Amino acid sequence: MFKKITSLFTAITFFAVTSFGFSASAQTPIVVKLSHVVAENTPKGLASLKFKELAEKKLPGKVQVQVFPSSQLFGDAKELEALLLNDVQIINPSLSKFNRYTKKISVFDLPFLFKDAKAAASFQKSKEGQALLKSMEDKGLIGLAYWHNGMKHFSTNKDFRVPADVKGLKFRIQPSDVYESFIKSIGGSAQKMAFAEVYQGLQTGVVDGQENTFSNIYSQKFHEVQKTIVETNHGILDYMVVVNAKWWNSLPADIKKGLSEAMAEATIYNNQIGQQKNDEARKLIVDSGKAKVVKITDAQLAEWRKAVAPVYAQFEKDIGADLIKAAQSHSLKK
Repeated sequence: MFKKITSLFTAITFFAVTSFGFSASAQTPIVVKLSHVVAENTPKGLASLKFKELAEKKLPGKVQVQVFPSSQLFGDAKELEALLLNDVQIINPSLSKFNRYTKKISVFDLPFLFKDAKAAASFQKSKEGQALLKSMEDKGLIGLAYWHNGMKHFSTNKDFRVPADVKGLKFRIQPSDVYESFIKSIGGSAQKMAFAEVYQGLQTGVVDGQENTFSNIYSQKFHEVQKTIVETNHGILDYMVVVNAKWWNSLPADIKKGLSEAMAEATIYNNQIGQQKNDEARKLIVDSGKAKVVKITDAQLAEWRKAVAPVYAQFEKDIGADLIKAAQSHSLKK
């Protein structure tokens, strides 16, 4: 009799523990790691935190978003590889990082393609721009959104205005064949370098200059080790928020819906503060007196445009003439 009671107690205990285990497992939130390479006080850094806030609010107890800024988890040379291995689930690299997966994305790297950030945003919302978000799914990547940062400008350790002034200078670039050709077209030499290494590279003279938005220049203190920043507005520094395709497609419908809604709202937030942060950063740089900020004339702009014309001819076949034309058309809109 005692044995039967013991066996019954053991069975009940096992059932309770097992049931509790399944219940706890069912309640364990899905951990979503979001990694990026910039500081938290930049548009991308703030929008990443906003996404975490929104996702956890929409999916309480179901999702936990962990944000790793400033290359804490992966640097920009490793983050795409990490995403494909599912070591991180969401990253938001600059658009130039995707050209190894589709050459069409290099359209965003073409110099002086867009007259301003508004034209770039208009293209991204178009049929052609939206198609690029889905163009790498067969490579394991799905784009969820474009995040704006702003227009890019050149800075160097010398005074300059036109391409002839920077001949022979070494510029840090992101890995991009278009960027490399761009720098060559203005008489400079290109040096590929991770974002986290740029400040030291400028400080030690490994490179003479770089190109970036005002918010990144200020947050990374590049203005402290550069003499002149010229407002060339030669390109956009926007990002594509991408996820591991296999992971994303395996998510339960309610989780995917909540994360998609959070991303849409975080994107609006990012794009609202992007210009504001760049304007603030520009003023802070000017007020610091450490680097001179210079506007160029229409005549000087024409010299830059003339110098980079061969870049378009070189990459037209890879990118597609129709896609380039579609992107250019958004700069003609009033």
